[in-house]
Amino acid sequence: MAQDVFWWGSLARQTAINRGLNLNLTDEITPEENGDQTREALEKLAAASERAQTEQEKRQAARAAELPLVEAAQAGDAQAFEKLLTKSQQKLFSLALGMLHDRDDAKDAVQETWIKAYKKLQDFQANASFGTWLYRICVNVCIDKQRAAKRRKKVDIDNIAPLSTDDDNLYAQVDVAPDTTGSNPLKNIANKELGDKIQDGLRGLTEDHRSVLLLREVEGMSYDEISEALEIPKGTVMSRLYHARRNLQHLLAPYLESDEGDPSDFNEDLVE
Repeated sequence: MAQDVFWWGSLARQTAINRGLNLNLTDEITPEENGDQTREALEKLAAASERAQTEQEKRQAARAAELPLVEAAQAGDAQAFEKLLTKSQQKLFSLALGMLHDRDDAKDAVQETWIKAYKKLQDFQANASFGTWLYRICVNVCIDKQRAAKRRKKVDIDNIAPLSTDDDNLYAQVDVAPDTTGSNPLKNIANKELGDKIQDGLRGLTEDHRSVLLLREVEGMSYDEISEALEIPKGTVMSRLYHARRNLQHLLAPYLESDEGDPSDFNEDLVE
């Protein structure tokens, strides 16, 4: 492939990889030595840093705004709790749909998340983000549902009787109907077919990789927020995200290398 890396990483990382730059920040870099290419890369690095700072400020403002609602909900105000859930409903559904790939299962997961959140509301610490806390609960609910589904599927397959002694296909196959609703939780996908391929690729990732990738690329969470939500070290977040992106790239390679789609066509939309 002409483009070595296809993922939704930050603009700085994507720019450096796409342009094949080897920027040693310990050396003095001048535009005269590196030309317009380096100048453009440095400008984009600065822009990415500025955007990151702006996003951090937005998150801090959002956390400050939700704190009175959280405190009211912990004091027994049902309307305050409902407002908190309403604000997070769509994001939780997107996350659950990305992990479970079934709208009904995703709705059930959101409902279960709400119930668990209500029961554990007094355990929530105000110095954390309520949204991040909800994400943690939702991810765990989805993982539990996936594992339960795998156990049920194994039992169902083990108990299927032979169709016929003369039949080449001795055991019935489990037919999982694809989601035909057209709903897609992934943001900024300009091409529906590519979006469907990405959904297929997500199904091929492990639970750990899929959850980290969705929290980062769909929900736009920082490494620190993902670390807090999943209760894993930041280094583990970065490692899982790296492998998730590489694995997704590998799973999508047959499509991206075909005549049906060119990753460069979607590069601008997929860059964070």
